[in-house]
Amino acid sequence: MLRCRRPTQARRSISATTAFSLVLSLACWTFASTGNADELSLRPPAVPLVACDPYFSVWSQADKLTDTATTHWTGKEQVMTLLLRVDGVTYRLMGDSPASLQPLPQTSVEVLPTRTIYRFAGAGIETTLTFTTPSLPDDMSIMSRPTTYVGCDVKSTDAKSHAVELYFDAAGTLATNTPDQVVVGSMESLKNAVAVKFGTETQRVLGKAGDDLRIDWGYMYVAVPTEFQPQVAFTSTTDSQQRFTTDGAASLAAVKSSEPAEASAVGASVAIPFGEVNSDAVARYLVLAYDDLYSIQFMKKNLRPYWRKDGWEASNLIEASANEYESLLARCESFDKQLVTDLEQAGGREYASIAALAYRQCLAAGKFVADANGQPLQFCKENHSNGCIATSDVFYPMAPQFLLLGATMTKAVLVPFMDYAASDRWRFPFAPHDLGTYPHANGQRYGGGEESEENQMPVEESGNLLILFAALAKMEGNADFAEIYWPELSKWAEYLQGYGFDPANQLSTDDFAGHMAHNVNLSVKAICGLGSYAMLCEMRGLNAEAEKYRELAKRFAKQWVDAARDDDHYRLAFDQPGTWSQKYNLVWDKILGLNLFPDEVATTEMKYYQTIQNKYGLPLDNREDYTKLDWVLWTATLNQDRDDFESLVRPVYEFLNDTPDRSPMTDWYFTSSAKKRGFTARPVVGGVFLQMLYDSSTWSKYASMDQTKAANWAPMPIPPQTVSLVATGAKSDATWSYTTMRPRGDWFAPEFDVSDWKTGRGGFGTAETPGTSIGTQWNSSDIWVRRTFELSSTIPDRVALRLHHDEDSEVYINGKRVLQLAGWTTSYESFEIPADVLHEGSNTIAIHTHQTSGGQYIDAGLDAIIPGQ
Repeated sequence: MLRCRRPTQARRSISATTAFSLVLSLACWTFASTGNADELSLRPPAVPLVACDPYFSVWSQADKLTDTATTHWTGKEQVMTLLLRVDGVTYRLMGDSPASLQPLPQTSVEVLPTRTIYRFAGAGIETTLTFTTPSLPDDMSIMSRPTTYVGCDVKSTDAKSHAVELYFDAAGTLATNTPDQVVVGSMESLKNAVAVKFGTETQRVLGKAGDDLRIDWGYMYVAVPTEFQPQVAFTSTTDSQQRFTTDGAASLAAVKSSEPAEASAVGASVAIPFGEVNSDAVARYLVLAYDDLYSIQFMKKNLRPYWRKDGWEASNLIEASANEYESLLARCESFDKQLVTDLEQAGGREYASIAALAYRQCLAAGKFVADANGQPLQFCKENHSNGCIATSDVFYPMAPQFLLLGATMTKAVLVPFMDYAASDRWRFPFAPHDLGTYPHANGQRYGGGEESEENQMPVEESGNLLILFAALAKMEGNADFAEIYWPELSKWAEYLQGYGFDPANQLSTDDFAGHMAHNVNLSVKAICGLGSYAMLCEMRGLNAEAEKYRELAKRFAKQWVDAARDDDHYRLAFDQPGTWSQKYNLVWDKILGLNLFPDEVATTEMKYYQTIQNKYGLPLDNREDYTKLDWVLWTATLNQDRDDFESLVRPVYEFLNDTPDRSPMTDWYFTSSAKKRGFTARPVVGGVFLQMLYDSSTWSKYASMDQTKAANWAPMPIPPQTVSLVATGAKSDATWSYTTMRPRGDWFAPEFDVSDWKTGRGGFGTAETPGTSIGTQWNSSDIWVRRTFELSSTIPDRVALRLHHDEDSEVYINGKRVLQLAGWTTSYESFEIPADVLHEGSNTIAIHTHQTSGGQYIDAGLDAIIPGQ
């Protein structure tokens, strides 16, 4: 649990008994503590409010909920506002506007695995706001729900009765990528609730892929049980706030729904009367939900979110959420108490605080979807590093949280990755890096994709998968799941046998540090990977293979000790004396019971780490001051000494407490200044749960909660084939009209006069842009291009644009916008569009592309789509 210290509160010492009594009086469970209470209170860099998936993820980046506007994890504003009207006077509870209203004084904030709880006191009342995302691991159908409850409890503290009303609004930007996109809204009447629904006017489902993006398809819902007699509206939030402030909840009844408008100007507004409140708390709540319709594109097939697997619609989701509120809240409270207690027992209060903050962040950086058999697949997003989807050296550090919580969660991550690795598309003898760019899992993008061995991570990824399969087998007590993918695992073990002990000049998961040969920590991963494969062989009864690889791993481990030793520690690289690094990959030797390395290695390293760590943590290695939060928490577990563990965890705790960077927890920061080096809101923070895997009884306790017990996954979808209808510039000498000066009028309309535009052959860009075929030089910030083409045959049922864009592009066909894309591609990609925009005869394609920095390019063609078999 994280408790936010009050910045103006004087430090004082309180006894354990007094502290515990104080917390009980606030009706919440917390830690009993001794010593200085303020020193034991962690200030989250950012506080999770809505934590469902990479698109439905809203945070408060301040100590107080009223200090700033709420934001998406990327930092872009996604404003939610809460106001409380007490005896005719309105106060702010969430958000920094309306600035004319005074905030109700906040007294505390605490972050638990499934809940964030704010408390306020003033105006004769005590108010508790609880944001609950029911991320309960025992039931995937619950965990996968894109819902967060906002509960508000109010009671009188001055022996008087008070008239109380609550107001909430969510801006249209929660359903858009940019604030200027147009949204539409409506009122929805459900069996047990009323809701405001809104989303973009132009729904391009799964139309964008990239990192710094927000969702602009599907629909946001703000729902309230009808029993609370709410007033709801889709309108100007500024207007509804003013109405509520002046005249209370009833004033929203007269509000007319807004016409379609820019997202920043409108939103969902809700007002709930509490009636007269006395010393008995009055509780109300609302449900925030996001129905994205389709969540992930896997091998060109759009997959539904897992919660929809049985045919549910948004109405079913909201009705069930309202019906189950009390029971789910009780389950969340019980789970939070149990998990935090076990975390504290495993690693101390500071460790428990970090893990509680990490829990929802990890889950909110991924999405559970259903395959054709209704089985769960999980796709994590490499937030704020490159936007890749299902990245193996991201779900490797993330895995401890998933491993702890059961086989279903772990297998849901592994299945899509392994099915791709087993397909004909992956031709290399080592494991892939990723499946694409979120939310498109259509094949590896990193390091040249499927076409090049350069800039791959062969030892890294192969070791990752072998280790994770062994950890899963240890959890389940059998290697049945590994048997499904045995050819791939065997191939990767063979690769590590030949290339793992002394890695060539290649990247590891810490790719930001660049290529390195003879990487000692990467060698540890390869050795543990070989030991993991030996363990899997033994569990499958392949005794000869088990003996072969066990002896190989032992021999490599002995050679490693001799080659890596550097006096009182072990080196960064075998050929670099006087260097050092964290040996975080060594953790699996003990967790899996491989017993490859002597205990002296961990003891020696830990003793050395104590002498070189900085105020805010242990650097990653001797080259830089920065570190990785997840790896520090792994390294802290090496020798399973409680004092050593806490001595490495405490500086990380202080970093989170002191960092000036108010964003969701980073995993890459400077250990001397507490400043973020990069990376925000990534799932790798799930790695802090590694300490929990050392105790087999604790691991078994949580893993056995899995009620879903997923099995019988569907085969990987077969991507459709394409046949060219209109060739790109890379395949033809097609001529385009173009201009770099902003045109006046409807430049995309078929009848628009382009006689004063220039003409040139596609594609357009600069020769410095990789993967391009330059027909005409373009080096300005913007370009508008148009081309007329003939279709003489029947229009296919399904068509796609073949597009290579760098950067943001909007595409029109016959005057209708069919694509709006942010970011860039590194090759030609296929984007399905509505076939009915085309007709026999003459057609017009018009594109505007905007360039900010780096390479630039635009070219397009048209394909017919032939469905996969």
